[in-house]
Amino acid sequence: MQRRFGHLEHFRRFCYFFCLTLTICAAASADAQSAANASAASSATAGAAAINIATYDGPDRMERLIAGAKKEGTLTLYTSIAASDVSLMTSVFQEKYGVKVVVWRAANDKVLQRVMAEQGAHRYDVDSVQIASIELEALARENALQEVKTPAFADLIPGAVPKHHQWAAHYLNVWVQAYNTSKVHKAELPKTYADLLEPRWKGRLGIEGNSQDWFYTVIGGMGETAGLKFFRDLVAANGISVHNGHSLLNNMVAAGEVPLALTDYNYMPQQAKQKGAPIDWFVIEPAIARANGIAVAAHAPHPYAATLFDEFVLSEDMQRALSKSGYVPTNKNVESPMKKTPLKLVDTGKALDNSEKWTAAFNKIVKGVK
Repeated sequence: MQRRFGHLEHFRRFCYFFCLTLTICAAASADAQSAANASAASSATAGAAAINIATYDGPDRMERLIAGAKKEGTLTLYTSIAASDVSLMTSVFQEKYGVKVVVWRAANDKVLQRVMAEQGAHRYDVDSVQIASIELEALARENALQEVKTPAFADLIPGAVPKHHQWAAHYLNVWVQAYNTSKVHKAELPKTYADLLEPRWKGRLGIEGNSQDWFYTVIGGMGETAGLKFFRDLVAANGISVHNGHSLLNNMVAAGEVPLALTDYNYMPQQAKQKGAPIDWFVIEPAIARANGIAVAAHAPHPYAATLFDEFVLSEDMQRALSKSGYVPTNKNVESPMKKTPLKLVDTGKALDNSEKWTAAFNKIVKGVK
């Protein structure tokens, strides 16, 4: 699904044929059919349980969640968080509650595709989904997520929780500009986007290959006509190398292969810098930020564990731990590592509604896709 959301209808068709194939295979065996029926019944029961516990707001909410989660004993998490950071949450959760977390990690769009494919096939393996807010909103529109009611929402920044309460932002991914300190002198760093047009940056710029939300928001700040012209001029004059994955891009900056990256996540160069890598970061203000969120799957087979994990990730203690690792928390009571930096949030709804348009523009202008 090259365009993440513009092709949802095509992806639904894929799910249809995927389900048809599964049905044919199941029909070949009476035992397989019985198992499928049992699985569907179990999933329906799990979905009902998720609705009950996820929206339960009685005074004994946490007691019920903990007892139920310990009885379930496990949960399956689909996430896009960097591999080195996933354990920041899962290991503490496992130690605190004795609930095993099975992790499947992939890019945001791959997680979206897997959840939709499994839902289309009536196969419900996932309990918790932890990806970018735009992909979460797409899943919410496909009825793949569960409404949650929790007192924790009251402590989050404005805009962190949509009205339908089917996901909540637990940190912000802030795009910053990262540079190799051996290849780029601090005094020559650009102060505005227009500075990137200077000849000194020819062949020295890099970008992550799925930065269309950043691209769309930067252009929005310039005005669509002027913004599109800027990026066309930049690519024509100085070129931008494209690299898939923020971890890869960050490593290439640290290695000196990309002297200056336009779209690195703030915590990545900071962590590498603390380990001694020749890398640092700065911001062409305002910094563009996109929320990453946590959600309970609509048919979670372990609804108590999934809802408890949701509570845990949004808790003040976990938010402080995220902040110490360089993430920008959404809890108002936790100090942000970027508290002095002006931020501009990606508009989740507009980005989703216009995804096909801006993905096509990004691919054509930056990637050179015809």
